[in-house]
Amino acid sequence: MLRTPKSSGLSVLVKQMWGTLGSHPLRLARRCSRRPCAQRNSSNTLHPLWKGPACMPGGARQSPINICQRDSVYDPRLQPLQVSYHASACLYVWNTGYLCQVEFDDSTEGSGISGGPLENHYRLKQFHLHWGDANEWGSEHTVDAHAFPAELHLVHWNSVKYQNYSEAVMGESGLAVIGVFLKLGAHHEGLQKLVDVLPEIRHKDARADMGPFEPSCLLPTCRDYWTYPGSLTTPPLTESVTWILQRTPIEVAQSQLAAFRTLLFSALGEEDRTMVNNRRPLQPLMNRKVRASFQPAGEGARS
Repeated sequence: MLRTPKSSGLSVLVKQMWGTLGSHPLRLARRCSRRPCAQRNSSNTLHPLWKGPACMPGGARQSPINICQRDSVYDPRLQPLQVSYHASACLYVWNTGYLCQVEFDDSTEGSGISGGPLENHYRLKQFHLHWGDANEWGSEHTVDAHAFPAELHLVHWNSVKYQNYSEAVMGESGLAVIGVFLKLGAHHEGLQKLVDVLPEIRHKDARADMGPFEPSCLLPTCRDYWTYPGSLTTPPLTESVTWILQRTPIEVAQSQLAAFRTLLFSALGEEDRTMVNNRRPLQPLMNRKVRASFQPAGEGARS
């Protein structure tokens, strides 16, 4: 097991967590009136980071949001997302003091995404997960007011427009984040490699080698997605993210979800604080539109 130098939780979040996201008419469906009940009912379990002023910075395109399928806009111009990841680019996994994060070598164009709603190639920087203390909540985004037990974020930066990740975080169209919902179901073989090393990073600032890991195994077979302009969901909350949320969740076993709930917010020697509910509250949609790469139809995300 390896360890990173001790640093403050907020500093780690800002500096490391996000490096440390034609001619055819658009079709708009009728408005959704349902509210995100799961997150409202679990508001008392939120992380202290989101119980102060940082929760609402006042921007017009903050994340996460509730995806209302009836309000989503089918855009036939949206093409399939092109994903190409190299297993050898995986560096290590670590406990940031807020979540579990896997880092990748982003010094070359090797691992990244293009196409879909993106104009340029975006390099993979890291992926991490958010989860709750119960299966009724945990995801940051919701779909028709329905929360999932966990949500995976694969974070990429615009390597055509910016010189490095730090610049991209602060710049327009700087980041692209793929979001994947996790739901209770069958054992997920791909995720198990990460689950196996979690005991080595139980405490804040602990890290461990992952070895080769190809994160496309964590994407659903169906690549339908929603996309909207948003922000980071952790400090500095910059509005530089193109969100690409996968319509179909992946299944994970109860034992795999439980393994993430054994991690701690606290460092070795500090009082144990269980790492759960590490999500930001929902933010208002404002005047944004959520575009869909597919014809919206009923309960697609919950199937």
